[in-house]
Amino acid sequence: MKPIDFRSDTVTKPTPAMRRAIAEAEVADDVYGEDPTVLRLEERVAERLGLEAAVFTPSGTQANQIAIGVHCRQGDEVLTEAGSHIIQYEGGAVPALWGVQPQPLPGQRGLLTPEQVTESVRAENIHAPRTRLLSLENTHNRGGGSVWPVERFRAVVEAARRAKLAVHLDGARLFNAEVAAGVPVSAWSKLTDSTSVCFSKGLGAPVGSVLAGRADVILEARRLRKRLGGGMRQAGILAAAALYALDHHVARLAEDHANARRLAAGLAEVPGVKVDATQVETNMVFAEFSRPASEMVALLATQGVLTNPAGGPRSLRLVTHLDVSAADIDEAVARIRRAVA
Repeated sequence: MKPIDFRSDTVTKPTPAMRRAIAEAEVADDVYGEDPTVLRLEERVAERLGLEAAVFTPSGTQANQIAIGVHCRQGDEVLTEAGSHIIQYEGGAVPALWGVQPQPLPGQRGLLTPEQVTESVRAENIHAPRTRLLSLENTHNRGGGSVWPVERFRAVVEAARRAKLAVHLDGARLFNAEVAAGVPVSAWSKLTDSTSVCFSKGLGAPVGSVLAGRADVILEARRLRKRLGGGMRQAGILAAAALYALDHHVARLAEDHANARRLAAGLAEVPGVKVDATQVETNMVFAEFSRPASEMVALLATQGVLTNPAGGPRSLRLVTHLDVSAADIDEAVARIRRAVA
């Protein structure tokens, strides 16, 4: 039985063409700033995001943490939505690495309002941390792959600017937002001081993220990348995969979104499964089952359907990606129907 893996879009494998790009990459020492493939990737990402400069990092977590380290100092505070990746999935790095306190704000599908930002900024007081940074996420993972409407994003950023906050965007799946909304990634990123994008999720590269921002931000980011052990040598081998993904795997994200809608529609017809198909904006489907999530994960695995719990006691997250076809979607629905019968 062929496994159908919905655990994440991080499970994708490099395509044969991407492997050829990796094998043929021109390389040099990136810590010396000499790797031509890395430099080309950084230039292209900065240009595409509408920002001044960029730096290649091994992971999205490192890119986000570098941004926090650049924008904040010990004892400062970062405002972010309660389900954000920097709080939920980065190993407690915000306080552990930087001595920075997160203030989690309750969002609607991961999205905040300008009023929340304004009301959450602390007045100057020796008893309180200084609010320095607003960190946003697009698409929002725990929000169900939700996309920030550009005007709402702009209004929230403007509220942060009035409070003299820096703004970072965790854009791990920002290209999913671009394809879903039909607007360029720069519509969001150019409003920020820094934006990270990941190539090892829906874009299918094996490794790598890029942090882009103002020139002064990226200059300091390179220092912090080195401090965190992220300085790589002949990293063009990795950057070549990201470049290939940028050229060939962005537009095809629409296929993943269509497959997610197909999956949601199929699951909605399975007795004992609850799915709100209207909430599927990108490549994530959140489904509620009649059994506890841990039991369902194990049960579906016996049918060759791999999933992860979604946070709720009976909820699972199913993520579509380039290694899952429309035919796989139909087969998965049939297997899930058998499993829950």
